[in-house]
Amino acid sequence: MRIVLIGPPAAGKTRIGKRLARDLGVKFTDTDVMIVAENGPIPQIFAEQGEPYFRSLEREQVMKALAGDGIIAFGGGAVMDPATQADLESDSDTRVVLLDVHADVVRERLSNGKRPLVTSIESWQSLVDSRRETYERLADFMIDTSHRPTREVADEIADWARTRPSEERK
Repeated sequence: MRIVLIGPPAAGKTRIGKRLARDLGVKFTDTDVMIVAENGPIPQIFAEQGEPYFRSLEREQVMKALAGDGIIAFGGGAVMDPATQADLESDSDTRVVLLDVHADVVRERLSNGKRPLVTSIESWQSLVDSRRETYERLADFMIDTSHRPTREVADEIADWARTRPSEERK
């Protein structure tokens, strides 16, 4: 089983992904954590090397993650890479779940400084608006995480995953 969690920054991909993996008894992988482990903090990479360099590191980690199974959380912009989109669209063994979230909930999550492309709720909304079509096109299942406990969201995804064989992708 391979489930990829995609969605905007601060949608809960890491938090929900960890819980979902635990519930399903599978490995959890976070591509942002992989990048940080090998290259240092993401804001520092953006500041010192720029976004194109970061995106190349991100693509490398996406390819490594997709070679394995379990629950994989992508960084918010990972799916904007055409090669990553092609990987997700062509792999019948991978199910893609879009975690969506409302701006009012994100506002309080933006203060941690971990998101270099998002410095305000306005920049977050603009980023999400520019990515929404891609997120929705790639998703096999969508769920709003705005006002729901992590356990409830993870349970709903797990139920969906158990009842939907990978061959039944959209």
